[in-house]
Formats: sequence, structure tokens, C-alpha cells
Amino acid sequence: MMTLPEPLLPFTALDITALLVLLGAWAGVGFRIEHPGHNVSITVLMAQYRHAWMAQLLDREQRIFDAASLQNLRQGTAFFASTCLLSIGGVLALAGNPAPLEEAAARLPGTDGTALIWQAKLLLTVALLTSGFLRFVWAHRLFGYFSVVIGSIPNDRSAPHAQHRATQAAWLNTRAAINFNRGLRAIYFALASLAWLLGAYALIGASLVTAAILWGREFSSISRNVLIDDAPPRPDPLTKDRHP
Repeated sequence: MMTLPEPLLPFTALDITALLVLLGAWAGVGFRIEHPGHNVSITVLMAQYRHAWMAQLLDREQRIFDAASLQNLRQGTAFFASTCLLSIGGVLALAGNPAPLEEAAARLPGTDGTALIWQAKLLLTVALLTSGFLRFVWAHRLFGYFSVVIGSIPNDRSAPHAQHRATQAAWLNTRAAINFNRGLRAIYFALASLAWLLGAYALIGASLVTAAILWGREFSSISRNVLIDDAPPRPDPLTKDRHP
């Protein structure tokens, strides 16, 4: 029978398996979304439209629409970054007050009655929320870089560096969106991680359901069918570099 090292006690082998399922689903779905192969995801399709956006910007003298769109993107990242920060504080406050945890654990059948285990499980939620927060902050900063590069693009398409700067702006926009989407996936799986409080089987089920939801929205949703119809050419490669 499998035994765990002393530092991992009192978690069972099933708990460790459930944790690995969640982490594997998080990493696996994320990798497949960003590297989808022939069956493209919404993330890849939107990258194509972001490059098309910058191609159109070159011929626009008045860029009020572009500035408004950029402001909306930055507001979205700032909102989710703030939400993650508040959520981290709330979970840490709950973990720091063991009395409610002990009472809840005692009332739920099939769960451990000690608050220490629940506190340790809540740390997983905090870790995922922290990952999301860092992704949103970096996406917000990349959108800032994107706005600066947009401002440097000449209105004349034939001007020196105009096309190159538009391409740079498109890649910065794409990288910001990739990190924004990674932050959203971290929030999804942070919510799934709360199921661990109900047991290892609940965590496995919540992880698989979350992965299925993300997969369906990226690869088989109505929105994807709308976007894929006459989509712009695909940038090659989507992730121009391996940096965040």
C-alpha cells in the first residue's frame, strides 16, 4: 500500500492524485488552447483578428475607435486584477480564522474534522488566484506598451517603419491577450480547487468539469463558429516568443 512521506501527511494518496489532476488539467488545457494545431481555438482566432486590426489602423487617420478599444481592454485587466487581489485577501482571512472551518468540517459528512487540513487546501486556491493576479498585472502592462507603440505608428502607410511598428503592436496586443486568458483560466481552476474542501473525488470532478467547460468554449462554441467564418490569415507562429 502506498504511503506518503511525513511532510505530506495527513493528506492521502488520493488527495495528491486529485491535486495532480487539477494541475494537469490546468496546464494541459492551457497548452492545447495556445497550441491547438489544425483545430484552432478562439484564442488563436482572436490573435488573427488582432493582427488584422493593426493592419486596418495603418489606413485610419482618426484613431479614436482604437483608443477606446484599448481603454476597454485595460479596464478589463484592471478589474480582474483587483478581483483576484480581493479574493486572495478573503481566502486568507478565512484560512486565518479556524473556528468557522472547524465548525463546517464537523458538519460535512466524509470530511476531516480538523481546520488545519482545510487551511492547507485553501492555500491551493490562494496560489491559483495569485497566478491569475500576476497574469492580469502583466497583461495590463503589456496593453500599456501596446498603447505606446500605437502612438508611434505613422498615419502614412508608406512612411518608414510604419508596417513594422504595426506588426510590433499586433504582437504586444496578442501577448497581452494570452496573459489575460491565462489569468482567466487560473480563476476558473481556483474556483474548482474549492471543491477539495469536500474531498478528493470532488476536486477531481470539479477539475474535469472545468476543463470540459474551457475546452467547449474554445473549440466548439457558437462564438468560435462565428469567428472562424472568413477569419483573417493566421500569424505564424501565434506565440512569437516563449516569454510571458
